[in-house]
Amino acid sequence: MAVFTPLSDAQVVEFLKRFDVGTLVSLEGVAGGTENTTFFLTTDRRELVLTLFEQGEHEELPFFVDLLDYLAEHRLPVPGPVHDREGVALHSLAGKPSLLFPRLPGRHPMAPSLAQCRALGDALGRMHLVSQHFPGHRPNPRDLNWLSAMHHKVLVYLSPEDQALMKDEVEIYQDVFGNAPDLPQGALHGDLFRDNTLFEEGRLGGIIDFYNGCTGDLLFDLAIVINDWASGPDGRLDRERHDTLLSAYQARRPLTPDEREVWPTMLRMTALRYWLSRLLVVYVDPPAHDLTPHDPARFHTILAARLKHGALPLPEASNT
Repeated sequence: MAVFTPLSDAQVVEFLKRFDVGTLVSLEGVAGGTENTTFFLTTDRRELVLTLFEQGEHEELPFFVDLLDYLAEHRLPVPGPVHDREGVALHSLAGKPSLLFPRLPGRHPMAPSLAQCRALGDALGRMHLVSQHFPGHRPNPRDLNWLSAMHHKVLVYLSPEDQALMKDEVEIYQDVFGNAPDLPQGALHGDLFRDNTLFEEGRLGGIIDFYNGCTGDLLFDLAIVINDWASGPDGRLDRERHDTLLSAYQARRPLTPDEREVWPTMLRMTALRYWLSRLLVVYVDPPAHDLTPHDPARFHTILAARLKHGALPLPEASNT
């Protein structure tokens, strides 16, 4: 159970008095969290989610509130934070920063269907289209500068072959992106894996967990999605899922010629980003709580597949 800060019903009843959401009926801790404490709340009027922030840079929380408010105002399927009667969303509960959200419908897709890929591609394309005008700013904390600075910390734990692989890849990324024209920028989700979405059959109920949200290359966000949503167990890309998701995305936001040129390298760089971040958790900076880290081998496999087989051809943008 990933409830790091337990709450009593009485604490929550007092907390809810600030909001116009009804009175507490039930409180349920949510298992499976890795960083924050989450509860499902039922009131006599609605279903809600309460999140207590256990770690991270709390001064950055207003960015996430503003981003979610902005996307919700543009009718994206995100949980816009619930604001209290004074218009304030961010509060403190049990000494921890806290936010209250509407509970969105659906479940995480384990093996995405083509309908789910299409719905996610469409939503991400719409999100990136409007996020280019989001006024907030938070630099991508896992961009190429981070890769360049942090990969040295894990080299001692790798085989000679993997040490060479990681060092060579970072040098290639520095060359490709250091000489590339500026790519389209906007607000990113930053971690849009399948378990950060909710679906009811083929309908997208919501995109959740924006706590890796930032601003930067829109293509970075898209590459994270393709590596997770369209990769098979051997790391190779599934053409149907790949083409379905990217066609739906480009119907909303066609990729630019510059983005198309660096796309294969961006797929590799985002694969290495997760290989490295997971290695860091295993060997250098274990989680604050007694949780099992994600397996770094998954993204080593994906990176190896990108290097061996390359990227699939990008579908052409469609106006339909």
